[in-house]
Amino acid sequence: MKSSVQKYIDENFPKTVRYNTTDDGTLIGLPFKYTVPCASGMFQEIYYWDTYFTNVGLLVLGNTELAKNNTDNMLYLVNKYGFMPNGNRTGYLDRSQPPFLSFMVKDVFAATSDLEWLESAYNTLKIEYDFWQTKKILENGLNAYTNYKIDYDDLDFQVSYAQTRMGYRPAELTPQIKEQIYQAIKSFCESGWDCNSRFMEKPHEFSAIDLNCLLYGMENNMLFFSELLKNGEECIWQQRVSARKEKMQTLWCEEKGIFTDYNPSTNEYSNYVSAASLYPMFVGLATKEQAAKTVKQLKKLEFEYGVSAGEANPPWDCCQWDYPHIWPPMQFIAYKALAGYGYIEDAERIAKKYVRLIEENFEKTGNLWEKYDCITGATPNTDYDAPKMLGWTFGVYTYFCNELNI
Repeated sequence: MKSSVQKYIDENFPKTVRYNTTDDGTLIGLPFKYTVPCASGMFQEIYYWDTYFTNVGLLVLGNTELAKNNTDNMLYLVNKYGFMPNGNRTGYLDRSQPPFLSFMVKDVFAATSDLEWLESAYNTLKIEYDFWQTKKILENGLNAYTNYKIDYDDLDFQVSYAQTRMGYRPAELTPQIKEQIYQAIKSFCESGWDCNSRFMEKPHEFSAIDLNCLLYGMENNMLFFSELLKNGEECIWQQRVSARKEKMQTLWCEEKGIFTDYNPSTNEYSNYVSAASLYPMFVGLATKEQAAKTVKQLKKLEFEYGVSAGEANPPWDCCQWDYPHIWPPMQFIAYKALAGYGYIEDAERIAKKYVRLIEENFEKTGNLWEKYDCITGATPNTDYDAPKMLGWTFGVYTYFCNELNI
């Protein structure tokens, strides 16, 4: 028997499907139907990393066509712009988001076995890979959310938004500091974690653990695709996989017993443990020993209702991607990371916590939300009022219900 949440999803998820083939003001037209995070109100665009988590739910429900449409629309945008933008709005063309597209392609191919489609997608993914490797790279050979062209008409707005949070006094706001703040805000937005304490005021200088893990995963996915397509590029991708795996050992902090974000210009690790440190297990990069040490750190992130974005007592106050906020993607990443290394009991515990959270909150509010409080299960407001019926909430909840046979 379906739960009240599952019935609500059946009735309301179709309201999040859009079809706009032509540009309309700031909205960029897309060739296929696509999903947006909310049925109404804000977030009426396809968003990059959100859609990966929406897709996992669609595929569980057997809606392969819509999952493929979402993926094809992103491939279209990569071909059009040379990268996947944050979303299909002209205002998002100055940045991307965490690169999950190769994972989406892999999931869709697993459902369709369409080699002709895979070959086309593979060629487009090479364009996205080149974007990250040429536009978003640091001196240590690893990647960062970085290098934004400064829009001086937008500069003062971004500075005023961030000034209090970053602790700058007006007298300190030199032109150079303003440009640094602008880079930081754009970096936060591209990371998807807007805003957080992982990188403090210099996110654009950090080799981000989640970004580099996703690119490691992309290199492995491209190796897999190349082998299936027999296109002779297997050695290239194998070399890239091996090179990144070696470089990423610099992101292992032995003192903390965990992978974390690293600033090569200052030779400093992030001083805040976040759920991003679970990504090396999510993509299979961690050794068994590193995974075991990482699991010991889980107690800093796991609370009554699941995995918080970060540990308690963050350096900054009230960032929505810090403690005590629960976000759907981090529950999925944690589950897959733990299950992938054989920590099945831990993985299922987190999945059950999230399902309980969604169902208990739904009974009180009658809606699904984008984020929750990890201690109370309530719906918090931070930078903006939390919107209703988020696509990735549906996706992760649906995936967990399937995994747990609920």
